[in-house]
Amino acid sequence: MPARYITTLDRIPGLSEAERQALAPVAARYAFRVNDYYLGLIDWADPADPIRRLIIPHPDEMKEWGRLDASNEAANTKVKGLQHKYPHTALLLVNEVCGAYCRYCFRKRLFMNDNDEAVNDLSEGMGYIRSHPAITNVLLTGGDPLVMATARLERILAALRTIPHVGIIRIGSKMPAFNPERVLGDAHLLEVLAAHSSADKRIYLMAHFDHPRELTPLAIRGLDALHRAGVIAVNQCPLIRGVNDDAQVLAELFRRLSFIGVPPYYLFQGRPTAGNQPFELPIVRGYALFEQAKTMVSGLAKRARFVMSHERGKIEIVGIDAERMYLRFHRARDPADEGRFMVFRRDDQAYWLDQLEPVEGLGGFRFPPEQADERLHGPE
Repeated sequence: MPARYITTLDRIPGLSEAERQALAPVAARYAFRVNDYYLGLIDWADPADPIRRLIIPHPDEMKEWGRLDASNEAANTKVKGLQHKYPHTALLLVNEVCGAYCRYCFRKRLFMNDNDEAVNDLSEGMGYIRSHPAITNVLLTGGDPLVMATARLERILAALRTIPHVGIIRIGSKMPAFNPERVLGDAHLLEVLAAHSSADKRIYLMAHFDHPRELTPLAIRGLDALHRAGVIAVNQCPLIRGVNDDAQVLAELFRRLSFIGVPPYYLFQGRPTAGNQPFELPIVRGYALFEQAKTMVSGLAKRARFVMSHERGKIEIVGIDAERMYLRFHRARDPADEGRFMVFRRDDQAYWLDQLEPVEGLGGFRFPPEQADERLHGPE
């Protein structure tokens, strides 16, 4: 049965009237959407239930903290709907709707009424990709591409497959977690994916499972169907306070993902995005949880990298000792930063690169204090 979408708190039977009234201002500021399948994963008897925390508004989202575009994606926008940050990868914002809205979303600005970053007409973006032969990977994101009608997704995939230098098409989607029936209930979708994922040019699903309870039998069936259609699936997710900030939970997630052939790809340090303060963890704490989780799993389950998706690039946290923090550019917007190793003084309270103090002469850089403050607390 197709999932039934819910966009108002008064249709959530697990919430009391008092809770609905308290959370209404949060849902008014940051979009709320869910479906009955995903609501069914919540244990309403547990006020700290991790699935509830993923999807039901939290009053602390109203705290003034962070910025809507915490990684300055606007600086990478080359034409409307297209971002080009790294030489080989372009990003197309193909949709401004998701199957449900994660409360910690780093791109929640897209779901606000005055935002027009995602576009229906991708001709400019396609032209940009065609004119830049260094681009071998294109990521379809938004919003969630699998929310779109299959016919529209098919047109986008077909257009990309006419560009010879595009080898990989990535689809960033949480629909296999939010609503597995989107995959299982649409045979045409699987046919379209199979037609455009060939032996020499694959489609990758960048799946998004945050907690092992999302890996239901139905979700696993959906992922298996995607595999059988020739799609390669990997998983990426952020560390989220109250959801997966537990080494045992992370280890179970990584382990189960490896069992079903969806290897962990990135574990993200949460971006300092407006509204996200209740979900954030300090970098030092996140790194300790990540390393502890890796001790509990096999090699195939520990392939994720712990990174910050900063405006300057993807910065991997590679080590922390009693005095220092060791970071490296895994991907860099500026080619001069590629692979750069950096050493900072240990700061157990820091959430983001901008707050760290470099050790002089060891590759780090200093951000003005007012810039770091603005990232976490917003402009004055």
